[in-house]
Amino acid sequence: MNKSKNKNNLNSVAKLLDGEINKSDIIQSVHSILKSIGEDTNRSGLQGTPDRIARMYNEVFDGYRTDPKALINDALFEVTYDEMVIVKDIEYSSMCEHHMLPFFGRAHVAYIPNGQVIGLSKIPRIVDMFSHRLQLQERLTIQIADFLEESLDPQGVAVVVEGLHLCSMMRGVKKTNSRMITSAMRRTFLNNKNTRDEFLEHLQRSSKEML
Repeated sequence: MNKSKNKNNLNSVAKLLDGEINKSDIIQSVHSILKSIGEDTNRSGLQGTPDRIARMYNEVFDGYRTDPKALINDALFEVTYDEMVIVKDIEYSSMCEHHMLPFFGRAHVAYIPNGQVIGLSKIPRIVDMFSHRLQLQERLTIQIADFLEESLDPQGVAVVVEGLHLCSMMRGVKKTNSRMITSAMRRTFLNNKNTRDEFLEHLQRSSKEML
């Protein structure tokens, strides 16, 4: 993976911190959408809807306002450990940038340390940071892998993301059981088949089998 590409990705993340959600614009826009589809914005069930959506957007899109440097902060620790670290079944939810409909599922993240490890809770927070934006699942997968590679400089990183997409479940092809799987492999996970296979075998095992 090109180091300059990784750094550009992190810089683009930092630029997003300058903006804050504009609730008044969202309220006005939702009001216009409701009128445009033929709804009565004055009926009791809809009177508070624009404000509720603005408050919801403030929550589901808080990834735009998350400082990646502050996120990992002092959670990098020097450890003499060079075996695989896996955090699997990380629940996430995001919004598709094409139709602004939700997609959701689980992310599985692994890395092999190169002198330092990251605090356990930080990996799910990294997934949240990137998923709480308008996204494509392909880009989400790459961003998680690139961020860990740039932050940890590990021997390798692997990310697998599974997702159910409402944009294909409730519109278009309307396939309710289809699931999308994306992956990003870096360094030894990409170059060493045995390492990659070990990671994938762990994903196939249930949590009960691992305990």
